[in-house]
Amino acid sequence: MDVCQFPANRGNSDDVSAVISAYADMVYRIAYMRTKTPHDADDVFQNVFLAYMQSDRNFETEEHRKAWLIKVTVNSCAKLLGSSWFKKTVPLEDDTLHYELPEQYGLLEAIRKLPEKYGTLLYLFYYEQMQISEISKALDIKEKTIRMQLTRARRLLKDYLEWEDPADE
Repeated sequence: MDVCQFPANRGNSDDVSAVISAYADMVYRIAYMRTKTPHDADDVFQNVFLAYMQSDRNFETEEHRKAWLIKVTVNSCAKLLGSSWFKKTVPLEDDTLHYELPEQYGLLEAIRKLPEKYGTLLYLFYYEQMQISEISKALDIKEKTIRMQLTRARRLLKDYLEWEDPADE
């Protein structure tokens, strides 16, 4: 892995800045894929790095730090989406309030439209280039389950892309 080593002391603002710089895109994209809105992804992003700053954990390796950040991101999304506030809100249907990321014009947008468990796995496997064993540890899911869900996710993505592609008609 090509990530620089960070000291364990969270009191150092340089350490926090370096960790945010190294993992900001990953945390935000996972949050955005799971929450499906930029505002909720921003909230999750802030919660994850606040938890990191408040944590007194010593990470053995960068893979351990990355797995911890992924797990906290997934849990923070689940907590947000499961909150009573979130359950009692209705999304706005106004097209003028549609926000787009540059990646939405391709594969990442298609992945985002899949069920969240599949989108997260595809993102971690292909975009973050994590091994199945690393994903298993980060999400606390059996490797066999990861392989099965990746197969299903690829099939769903293929079907979705074929359905959306007007050139195939």
